[in-house]
Amino acid sequence: MSNSKILSALCYFSIFFSPLLLPAIVFFITDDHEVKGHAKRSLISHLAPVVLLIAGFILFSFSIISYESRLYTMMSGQFDFWGLAPFLFMLLYGLLFLFVVIWNVFQGVKVLK
Repeated sequence: MSNSKILSALCYFSIFFSPLLLPAIVFFITDDHEVKGHAKRSLISHLAPVVLLIAGFILFSFSIISYESRLYTMMSGQFDFWGLAPFLFMLLYGLLFLFVVIWNVFQGVKVLK
């Protein structure tokens, strides 16, 4: 097994120990076109949950800011999106992260074959 395959697979498997750092280092250090492509793909897949986490932070901020107005809508029995939004976000983030982990493991094993 060649070093380029091991390095490419390690970029995908780094989701477990160094999600953003290792693929970024490999992308900027290596000269091999194939390894650089795998490092870029794994870096993008590792960035997707981070971007969603930043969006979730903004969503939670709006949820906290609108807390006082939510009290009035809860008392009147109306539907409250901002009260439900953090739970929907956690569900979406969990599913996306699970998908990213499975995809990275699949791609890492595929590279090693």
